[in-house]
Amino acid sequence: MPDPARRDWSRRLVPQELRERYFRDGHWTDDTLGSVIETTIHANPALAFRVWSEQRPSETTVGEVYEQACRLAGGLRARGIGPGDVVAFQLPNWTEAAATFFAVSVLGAVLVPVVYYYGAKELGFALRESRARALITTDRFRRIDYGAQLAALRPTLPDLDLIVMVPAAGAPLAPGVTSFEQIASCEPLRAVAAVDPDSAAVIAYTSGTTADPKGVIHSHRSLLAEIRQLAAIQPITKRPTLIGAPVAHAIGMLGGLLLPVCRRQAVHLTDAWNATAVLDAMLSADLSAGNGATAFLLSLLDSPDFTPAHAAKMAFVGLGGAPVPRIVAERAEALGIKVARAYGSTEHPSTTGSSPDAPRHKRNYTDGRVLAGVDLRLVDERGRDVGPGTAGEIWSRGPDLFAGYTDPALMRDAFSDDGWYQSGDIGVLDEEGYLTITDRKKDIIIRGGANISAAEIEELVMRLPGVSEVAVVAAPDQRLGEHACAFVRLQPGAAAPDLPTVQRHLDSAGLARPKWPEELRIVDDFPRTTSGKIKKYALRASVRAERAEPE
Repeated sequence: MPDPARRDWSRRLVPQELRERYFRDGHWTDDTLGSVIETTIHANPALAFRVWSEQRPSETTVGEVYEQACRLAGGLRARGIGPGDVVAFQLPNWTEAAATFFAVSVLGAVLVPVVYYYGAKELGFALRESRARALITTDRFRRIDYGAQLAALRPTLPDLDLIVMVPAAGAPLAPGVTSFEQIASCEPLRAVAAVDPDSAAVIAYTSGTTADPKGVIHSHRSLLAEIRQLAAIQPITKRPTLIGAPVAHAIGMLGGLLLPVCRRQAVHLTDAWNATAVLDAMLSADLSAGNGATAFLLSLLDSPDFTPAHAAKMAFVGLGGAPVPRIVAERAEALGIKVARAYGSTEHPSTTGSSPDAPRHKRNYTDGRVLAGVDLRLVDERGRDVGPGTAGEIWSRGPDLFAGYTDPALMRDAFSDDGWYQSGDIGVLDEEGYLTITDRKKDIIIRGGANISAAEIEELVMRLPGVSEVAVVAAPDQRLGEHACAFVRLQPGAAAPDLPTVQRHLDSAGLARPKWPEELRIVDDFPRTTSGKIKKYALRASVRAERAEPE
């Protein structure tokens, strides 16, 4: 069995007293991801599994997907892939993506999910750094030619022994590429591999900033602890939820695939989030939708096809993965949709959250309380704890905290000397222990030496009539260093405000003049990650490019 340590992966040491507490309180067990998936699916194999797609729709059962996964695991094993090896996949939300996830878990290998929109640069980086031995992908999805980009990458990937493709485009596969159907037609692997629960189960590559993505390692223990935490705060409903975030992203992986399976609920996925199609599916199949990043919910509420019948199916929506403006929660609640916010990251997926029975003002206006097993501190610039009502950087630890990074150098900045994860997020705790995220360190605008909160401006601009989404970033300023630039997406049919209108609105709201945006951009949409998060670094880069001196 390959030794993950030989890949130079960084692993943090969990203090013995924390390990004992996590086991004692039931957050950690000796189960593995593969054993839990096997047990839960065998207990209820007839659960519906449906992919809503124009290109590759499918209706089957969870048990049939698992059977395909066992055959795929057998095919990978026959090709020499075993426990501890790294298997990457880059697939849309198709049945093959779920089968791959299950197969790698059965095999005891380490899964590297790569979101479908990653291009050659990001894909190549993830494959090289993780030293993946196998890649399962497709030849084409939407406008992306995966076959062409992989052909160009192949000479730079010495560890990649096996490429498996779903031939969605119908063209012949390139030499040396195996079809998914062929490798998933092998003798099934029935026995789940016995692996160390502390070993790596998944390496999640973050969407990154302008630098290369970070490889975040989750062990079997941390990933299963995360599922238990989500299950504790999300209600069990008879109505399934349609999820658009890809299973290669944390939101789709957990909320779309693993949590429903572990809770014995039907799985409904879509490979392309189209508000009209989602709304049609909600009525035809009695589904809920809108969970995840705010963009998913807003796309439904903004659609001219949205009706009270849709709102009635959305009894509860959990929002996280991106900032949740207050006005969005208020808008949903006015339609009878309960909204609860949560806070986490790829490194620490579920740090805080609220359940549907929490008071409305806590569900809507805070990011919840620490979840079971989680410890949280707010500290100032010198690492000193701050009290309730005072903003500080969020430091955390818990049973679902990641095991380490694939790049050892990243560990130094991620953890304090005494082992707390330093999130880079700024928040405030109230007297009842509810956390409110107020900013990111990178979202602070430094204008003339004064720190300005982008989140504070965004919250107020969102209250202008007709505004659907706002992103405020720092723009270069020759005199002051930086000033605020507001990017605004409007609701359909709304008239665009001009900059003086925005400034008058902020003035009437009591915002100090130095904090007002000095530039305004109206956009049709934002550059986003597949989870719906706005890529603020792309907005900052576009503003800087406009200011660049000609060569």
